[in-house]
Amino acid sequence: MSLMSWVRRLWDRFGPARRLVVVEGDSLPTLLTGRDLVLVRDDGEDWSVGMLCPCGCGETIELLLLEEARPRWDISLDAFSRPSLHPSVWRKTGCRSHFWVKHGRIHWCD
Repeated sequence: MSLMSWVRRLWDRFGPARRLVVVEGDSLPTLLTGRDLVLVRDDGEDWSVGMLCPCGCGETIELLLLEEARPRWDISLDAFSRPSLHPSVWRKTGCRSHFWVKHGRIHWCD
């Protein structure tokens, strides 16, 4: 593991928790901030969650929340409005990152 990767993982563990930002519409905004998860909601229905890959590769990750989607994820908020995703996120291409989002923090699967 490189020094930069180690620092990024330390920041994910002890830095500020990620927040959930809700946007109206049917697609992710073209620009995402580094630490926020963006929930896309259209007419009160949650469609997807997007985020920049936490490994630092800069790729956008979009996770579908719709019941009929496969694969699909669930998102929940704790008492402090910190987001958690279920199941884990595992990129099959590109950087191949594998991680959980729990209480606004990234937990890497090594």
